[in-house]
Amino acid sequence: MKRDAVSDPSTTAAAHEAENPDINSWNARIIAEVRANAGYAAWSSEAEFAAGRPVPPRIPGSGEGMPLILVHHIGAKTGRARISPLFYLPVGDNWAVFGTHGGSPHHPAWYRNLMANPRVTVEAGRETVPAVARLAEGAERERIWAEEIALVPKFAEFEAAAGRQIPVVVLERAPENEVHE
Repeated sequence: MKRDAVSDPSTTAAAHEAENPDINSWNARIIAEVRANAGYAAWSSEAEFAAGRPVPPRIPGSGEGMPLILVHHIGAKTGRARISPLFYLPVGDNWAVFGTHGGSPHHPAWYRNLMANPRVTVEAGRETVPAVARLAEGAERERIWAEEIALVPKFAEFEAAAGRQIPVVVLERAPENEVHE
């Protein structure tokens, strides 16, 4: 689900895109599906999985596909607009997203982007709202992480494989009167 999951953080986005020309078309397909299906995309095929596409673990009871939000953000290094389809956990009226990077020892690019440029736009189902990203820490992070790994135990395996604490980022709805660019 995290399109950046195959990127090496030591390379530029342009170099990654040049090395993986079909990732953009795959990402575009996922974004189109999420928009057409009110927040869901079909589970990746076995062929996509074999090709190294980041595939989130299946969630029991979610046969209609994987629930995703589309997070619009700005590249930390490039300044380019990006859209990342991300698996999420509802947190009240907000969303928590998880920088698992498929168990990589490196944080995903979208995480670095959100930490550098926290003002984002979230497409959730048929709703599009401005939001602000912040890193969950301490007891809040532990509570959200425990809830997530109870739903998706594979995420605990990702954290163990990564050898790092998986960042939990909360995307909070921006106040109505806040100007969002």
